[in-house]
Amino acid sequence: MQSVAIVGVGLIGGSFGLALRHHGFAGPILGVSSPRALDAALRSGAVSAPATLAQAVAAVDLLYLAQPVDRILSTLDALAAPVAARLASGRPILITDAGSTKRLIVEQAARCLPPHSFLGGHPMAGKERSGVEVAEASLFRNRPWVLTPLPAFDNPLEPAFRHWLSRFGAQLISLTPEAHDQVVAFTSHLPQLLSTALAATLASNGNPLNAQLHGTGLLDMSRLALSSPALWDSIVATNRAPILQALDAFQAELAGLRHAVLTGSISTPFVKAATFSASLRK
Repeated sequence: MQSVAIVGVGLIGGSFGLALRHHGFAGPILGVSSPRALDAALRSGAVSAPATLAQAVAAVDLLYLAQPVDRILSTLDALAAPVAARLASGRPILITDAGSTKRLIVEQAARCLPPHSFLGGHPMAGKERSGVEVAEASLFRNRPWVLTPLPAFDNPLEPAFRHWLSRFGAQLISLTPEAHDQVVAFTSHLPQLLSTALAATLASNGNPLNAQLHGTGLLDMSRLALSSPALWDSIVATNRAPILQALDAFQAELAGLRHAVLTGSISTPFVKAATFSASLRK
């Protein structure tokens, strides 16, 4: 893996480029993105040169799709012809992504790309702010990085890619696309939606003191509500059924908590919640 292209140089794509450089990657890192994002990425050192998608496919060993889910899906369609031409020349290429949902992306890749060229991925890292300006080389350290290879996946560049992820300090986990989507509906998508609902509830309440009279707990719990709605439109659209299951499960817990408040017996839900919360911090 001597050369890389990042398609979508925002927070995740920019952090990927910075992490490569920080850990000693010396090859070219091309950027395929908007002019504004490329200018910022070039200044930060996240990429070394701009490129078109076709130029990137022809030039690099690893193509990293770090776009919102809907744009990854359309990019996979656009990659069909150039990747087929690249592989016909006898030069392998590994294409991976950072999409927050996996089933539809992997299915689209299977339709559009030759076998063994796409490896689904999802780094479980991020911030409430977006853009390459807030990218950082340490973003993936000690964070899960899920890979979703199809059965019998065989690409000669995969071991090198995994090697770099390990150098980042990422915790590599292999799952099926379906298992990934089911889990993250509860552990990633549900927290986002609950934070959004909490902030929206306070906004609808209309009391001007809500923005002044609070502790750090509200800041922690409403932080995710700063996330981009455009980003979450495509995540929800491509993982709707598991997300609805997660919301239903939470609604049942919330109904139980309301009954506990009504009857003055909140110790049981508090103990169950505290036990799980403690396990997250070990």
